[in-house]
Amino acid sequence: MSLTEITQGMSERVAKNGGIAGKVVTFDFGDDGAVRIDGTASPAAVSNDNGAADCRVKVSMADFIDIADGKQNAQMAFMMGKLKVEGDMGIAMQLGKILG
Repeated sequence: MSLTEITQGMSERVAKNGGIAGKVVTFDFGDDGAVRIDGTASPAAVSNDNGAADCRVKVSMADFIDIADGKQNAQMAFMMGKLKVEGDMGIAMQLGKILG
């Protein structure tokens, strides 16, 4: 799955489920790029901007895909160090509503 496909899928999920109101979340895939969900916009906007965020989730693209597909548990990935959260951990706890 490419960054473009991930971004499109995230756009569809955010259109259906909404973003986290008033917050910006970035999924940072390192050299593979980023997907940013801007919940300060109405409606929430999805882009590949890697700017400032209230919560930044650092994860490899492969691990993100496994989590999104339900092949890997996000909490387990966090415990194993495959997923790192910078910023507001409370926001990270709400990401299930977007990814679900």
